[in-house]
Amino acid sequence: MKRMPIVWQRLVSRGQTCARCANTHRELEAAVEKLAAALRPLGIEPVLEMREIAEDAFAAAPLESNRVWIAGRPIEAWLGARVGASRCCSVCGEADCRTLEVGERTFETIPQALIVKAGLIAAGESIAAEASQDPGARSCCDERRASAPLGAERAQSGCCA
Repeated sequence: MKRMPIVWQRLVSRGQTCARCANTHRELEAAVEKLAAALRPLGIEPVLEMREIAEDAFAAAPLESNRVWIAGRPIEAWLGARVGASRCCSVCGEADCRTLEVGERTFETIPQALIVKAGLIAAGESIAAEASQDPGARSCCDERRASAPLGAERAQSGCCA
């Protein structure tokens, strides 16, 4: 199985994290289960790695908390999203913490559906990249062209249009 890393980091202070990070944790675990079931037939295994950010590192860069990478890229890159910030809670002190903005919606907790969507996009890109590097790979269009009589025009439907 090819591993697809999903990395998540969040502030941990005296063994505690904030509510938005705790909720994102639950959403991530559910999303990884769904992705595992969906990607298993494709030979891809999502693997969740959780990292802790210390208080001093958080104080220097609070938007690094509650951050997710899938297959080496930030989740916002897969989703065409933007990173925002909003006030969080006592564990985070007075810092504005990371939010994810998708279209007109702002998410403090990263929902399972967005994590799954980003994971599927990442898996699709990985499969496409592998196929393009396989010199023996042929598309349906290649097959149609190879089997068409000499001088025949390409089919005018489907991907060969």
